[in-house]
Amino acid sequence: MSEKSLPRVAILATGGTIAGRAGSSLSHEYKAGSATGAELVDAVPELARVADVQVEQVCNIASSNMGFAVWRSLVARIDALFTDDPGLAGIVVTHGTNTLEETAYFLNLTVRHDRPVVLVGSQRPATALSPDGPLNLVNAVRVAASPDSRGRGVLVMLNDEINAARDVTKTNTYRVETFRSGDLGFLGYADADTVAYYRWPEKRHTIHSEFATGSVGDLPKVEIVFGYVESDAQVVIDALQAAGTRGFVFTGTGAGMLSDVEKAIVQASRDRGSDLAFVRSNRLGNGRVLPHKEHDDLGIVAADNLNPQKARILLMLALAHAADLPALRRIFAQY
Repeated sequence: MSEKSLPRVAILATGGTIAGRAGSSLSHEYKAGSATGAELVDAVPELARVADVQVEQVCNIASSNMGFAVWRSLVARIDALFTDDPGLAGIVVTHGTNTLEETAYFLNLTVRHDRPVVLVGSQRPATALSPDGPLNLVNAVRVAASPDSRGRGVLVMLNDEINAARDVTKTNTYRVETFRSGDLGFLGYADADTVAYYRWPEKRHTIHSEFATGSVGDLPKVEIVFGYVESDAQVVIDALQAAGTRGFVFTGTGAGMLSDVEKAIVQASRDRGSDLAFVRSNRLGNGRVLPHKEHDDLGIVAADNLNPQKARILLMLALAHAADLPALRRIFAQY
């Protein structure tokens, strides 16, 4: 294959462990976002064998510090790259793993193109004795360049596995196989011979999404309330509501069930004529939260199988688009 025939892929760098450096190759203490995107690419000459890559630095931070401003910048830049360059095969976003799944899901709901956007990170910094970042980066570029990736929504590529942005979550603090899609499983592999897919995401995303950020101002404030034995939810919700919170995602116990205290809080909100939005997710990591009459009668929306952090993102975007209760129920069923 000649260099001219290689697919073209853009890399948008945001920092994270993949760009981290430590004082020792055996240290687990390092500074995320120490290397630039250009330095990451230069350190992996194998990239030149799989794609013609261009690199841009969006930010250089630990992903624990990720925020909506960077998300907006990413959406705007992705849209501009795809619109201005019809021949661009795909885009890779390098990212820290701590909030990678949240960025991926936000992009999954707001990017309005069917060409692949692939998020990639690493569990070990670039200076580690056996870093996972270089191979992850090569495979992410291969996935972004693959025609088979088109139309599958935003993807997450680590440890040779391709996951859907909606389904995937980080499950382990340090192991390289940290990203899992629970019961549903990943979409495919990035193996040495090919990028191989075995299933297709069914929920709405990207070109089929109704959400766009261009006309939206600040996203409504939505917070997560974690459920546990004798939680003081009243104090938490009162304080957050006083701070301007418009929506709450309950991390319910079991199948997304709420305590009597939590239900009473929602009832009191309705009695006051409040337009607060409430969503029920769960703390288990797998399984659906089903509609349930006593919760439905209070206007609490079931999150299906979205985890709390992703339910929060969907609720923010829905409220930004002035969704009422019937629309919220439709949205959480479709996305």
